Parts: sequence; C-alpha cells; structure tokens
Amino acid sequence: MARHGRPPGRDVGVTTLPHSGNRNHGKKLAMHTDTLRHALGPEALHWLLGLLVLVLAAATMEGLVQTFVRRQAYDWRAYAASLADAVGRRAVDALGLSIAAPLMALAWNHRLQTLTLSTPVAVALLFLGQELCYYAYHRAAHRMRWFWATHAVHHSPNELTLAAALRLGWTGKLTGTALFFAPLVWLGFSPVAVLATLAANLLYQFWLHAPWLPRLGPLEWVLNTPTHHKVHHAANREYLDCNYGGVLIVFDRLFGTFVDLRDDLPPRCGLTTPLRTHNPLRIAFHEWGRLARDLRAAHGVRQRLRILLGPPETPPCP
Repeated sequence: MARHGRPPGRDVGVTTLPHSGNRNHGKKLAMHTDTLRHALGPEALHWLLGLLVLVLAAATMEGLVQTFVRRQAYDWRAYAASLADAVGRRAVDALGLSIAAPLMALAWNHRLQTLTLSTPVAVALLFLGQELCYYAYHRAAHRMRWFWATHAVHHSPNELTLAAALRLGWTGKLTGTALFFAPLVWLGFSPVAVLATLAANLLYQFWLHAPWLPRLGPLEWVLNTPTHHKVHHAANREYLDCNYGGVLIVFDRLFGTFVDLRDDLPPRCGLTTPLRTHNPLRIAFHEWGRLARDLRAAHGVRQRLRILLGPPETPPCP
C-alpha cells in the first residue's frame, strides 16, 4: 500500500515500495554526476567518458573547420575559456557542496508514491515533467538575479559556438537550481531518474549551439532547434528573455515566451553589455561582483530582496 493509502497506478508504472530506511538513504543523496554514475553501474563511466570525448571532438572540429576550411575567424581564446570553465565546474562539483541536496532528499523521503519507469507512459510523464521544470528554472535564471549570476556565464560568449555550450558556470549547485526539479522527486520519481533525464536534456542542447545549422521545417513547431536557440542567446532588445525550452519549444509557445528569428534582424550573441575577457575567474564571477555591489549599495532588507529576486535590469536603489 502506498504511503498515504493511495492505490498504485499500474497504467503509469507506479510501484509501491517500503519506505523503511529512507532517512538514512536520503542523507546519502548527492546531486552530482558521481551519484548518477554509481547508480547506473560501472559501465556508465565509459559512456560518460565517451560522450565527453565526442562533445569535445565536435567543438574542436567546428573551430578547425571554421579556421582552416572556411577561412573565417574563430575565437580560440573563447574556446579555451569555455574549456577552463568546464574544468573549474568539475573541480567545484568535486567538493560536494549543494544547498538543494538536503531538500531533494526531504522530497524523496516524503514522496507521495514511488513511480518507476516501467511503462512508456511513465517515461513520457517524467520527460514532460522535466521539460516543464526546466522551463521554469531557465525562465527564473533569466528573470531573477540570484540565478542569473550563474547563468550569465553561459551567455557571456560573444560568438555562439559548440564550445560555448560547455560554459555553464561554477555556482549552480550553490544557488539551488536543482530545487526546480524537486516536485518530480516529491511526486515519486527517483532522484537518479530525474537527474538522468535532465542530463539527457542538457546533452540534447549541445548541438543547439551550432548557428550554422539550417531551419528544420515542421520540427521547429515542437522542438527547440539551433534557430530558436540562436535567438535565445541574442542580446538584441527584441530577442531578450525568450525561448527557454530544453528539448521542446511548446512551453514557450504556451506561455508566450516564444520569439522567432527575424530575417531583418540578425542576432548579436552575448550579454547586453559585452564581456570582453577570456579570464575564467572573471567570467565565473563577473555577475556575482555586480550583484554584490548593488546589494552593498541598497538600504534595508526590502531593497536587497528586490535586487536579489528581481530581474537583471532592476535599477540600483536610489
């Protein structure tokens, strides 16, 4: 019997499991790739390493083709900065710090039921739920400075390339971004399943950073594509804060945040105030520095909360 007496939903792959030992198990939940790797088994390490090599090879090949075949400019210093950001992120992740991990464990301990991925319907529900949670996170990452301070790193390249997809910042786990996916754990999907689905989402988005790919016809109505993501990375006023989807673009269409690429308005990649540095430390913390200065200049708790939780364009306090 389910924890609160809820009948098992066989049609979506609900399995009722005993909750004994959940507290001890919950304390061991760590929201990072090592947890995912151990949960999936030792063979997962080979797959993860293989995917990493493939991603790096694709990003490098893009730069080589741009430089030696097309004879066009390619910013190799930005490429190196993106790789340095990825290495730094893994170093920070190795510390095991995450403000969301205890709350994710709490959600798992108090889950409504246990949902297993034993049917296609259950897999589809997890995929759609993860897409909705990712949309909510990504929208908040653009509209709340607390999350934008990390996400701004991803938008700092002034040229959209495959290497730019690797530039994700170092402080995501310290700001609690995983909390946006806690509802899925509370509903009954295991943290490992949720993380695996999120990892697949992020892997899908790698190829979206290839601006040289064409439109994809009818798929543009449903999927997030390189064309849609090119608009998302644009700093033009007309293109700001749109196209937040991961794999799907349907939630942007439903919630009014979809913007299509205009033939008369080429996108300019980067931040509204371009970041002209290749220093990984400055890239990682430039927005945190701006946020700290604005908080220091603010007066009182209310003004500081307005800055912290307001959009990036919130003016400093008078």
